[in-house]
This record gives sequence, C-alpha cells and structure tokens, in this order.
Amino acid sequence: MSKPNRARYRLSEVRQQFTDAVGGADVEFETDAGDILAFPHPLFTDAEWDARVDGAATAHDKAVAILGEEQYEKYQAAGHSDNDIALLMMAVQQDMQGQIKKRPTRS
Repeated sequence: MSKPNRARYRLSEVRQQFTDAVGGADVEFETDAGDILAFPHPLFTDAEWDARVDGAATAHDKAVAILGEEQYEKYQAAGHSDNDIALLMMAVQQDMQGQIKKRPTRS
C-alpha cells in the first residue's frame, strides 16, 4: 500500500547515502608505524564477520577477528594493544551516530 504524497525509499539509494555519510564501506586507520589498515564499517559487515567478532571471547580474539591475522600482525608490531581496537570501534560508533542523524532522502 502506498502512502499519499510520499515517495518510496530505494534501498540502493539508502545504502549509498549511508555509505557516503559514514565515509565509505570500510574503516581505515593508521598505526603509529605508518601502516594503513582497514576493516568493514560496522554498518556494512556480513554475517560471517559479525559471527567471528561477536564470538570472540577476549580482547585479543576480538582484535584478530576484526583485523584478520595478517593485519593484526602489523597492528601488534606497531606496538598497539588489543584494547586500542575497542577504542577505535567506539570512535567509529560515535562518528557514525553523528553522521547518520540526518535521514536519507526519499526518491
């Protein structure tokens, strides 16, 4: 049932608006050693990534689940603690909340 005087949302447009609002489908960050690492933005993760991260029991396991083994080695070699990933995720969440307060437009 359509609503009078209202356009419909187009899912592809909504997704693109949110992707643009949060700066992309991936979160990039720089280690103190200058390495650029990335992981999927929490809005755009798949079920496998979610299960791996949600199933992690420790801060170490969670950091590895978020970054993957190869990136985690670079991250750790740069001297970062596993808890720094938790801080980064909190920063991403706060930024996301600030950016998506504006509702996507309807077509």
